[in-house]
Amino acid sequence: MNVEEYIESGILELYVAGQLSEDENLKVAEHASLYPDLQKEIEVIEASILALSKTAAPNVALSFNDIYEKIKNYRDTKVIPIKESTSNWISYMGWAASILLVIGGAYLYNQNSDLKSQVEVVEEKRTNLEEQINDTRVSLSKSEELLATIRNKDISVIPLGGQKVSPTSYAKAYWNKKEDKLYIDAQGLPEPPDGMVYQVWSLKLNPLTPTSVGLLENFIEDDNRIFNLTNANASEAFGITLEPAGGSESPNLEQLYTLGVVASS
Repeated sequence: MNVEEYIESGILELYVAGQLSEDENLKVAEHASLYPDLQKEIEVIEASILALSKTAAPNVALSFNDIYEKIKNYRDTKVIPIKESTSNWISYMGWAASILLVIGGAYLYNQNSDLKSQVEVVEEKRTNLEEQINDTRVSLSKSEELLATIRNKDISVIPLGGQKVSPTSYAKAYWNKKEDKLYIDAQGLPEPPDGMVYQVWSLKLNPLTPTSVGLLENFIEDDNRIFNLTNANASEAFGITLEPAGGSESPNLEQLYTLGVVASS
């Protein structure tokens, strides 16, 4: 047989595209096994299809089998009758158009997926920014409330110095007797161990009578370490002890971290 004429006939392109009948496919396969130039040409056509796919959709990774299956599926669902008299060249053009359509569709799908991912990232960033803004507003509101409190003319400021168990510890109490408000600035206290909590005590000194004012809960999570408590007691001093989680009915004086006396008015 004349190998060059066989190649130029376009039948190898139709063979690669799966456009031949079963008998025709068997004949082409048989010829390719006998003539190495035919087999080489088939491989060149397959390589050209893969190169075309990379050019049309550089971000879509497809093997030749992937492209072939997509073309088969496409042609099974998009049947276009072709007259028997249609030339091999027209069939080949239809096959090439199918390849471009499949590759283009895959590329657009990939681009659409990337766009959706980018939109989701932007939406997540927007949500996080809104949360940060809201947190900042809440923090600012608390700071303004605290400033108003400590600047009130009725506020007593009581420094609480470190004691034997922790000499370097310190705290400060801001007490408004008229409104029974007590703010504890505990920035100078170390983080409590697991299962322990700081407890604030109002003290009468003679005789020594402690009354619990409250717990400094969520100590580690609170970056400001400023706690708002209520104190309606006739306090002469304030102390802070380390107690088991949930607090104690009476203070453990061996775990007394800070102590400060209220100045007489």
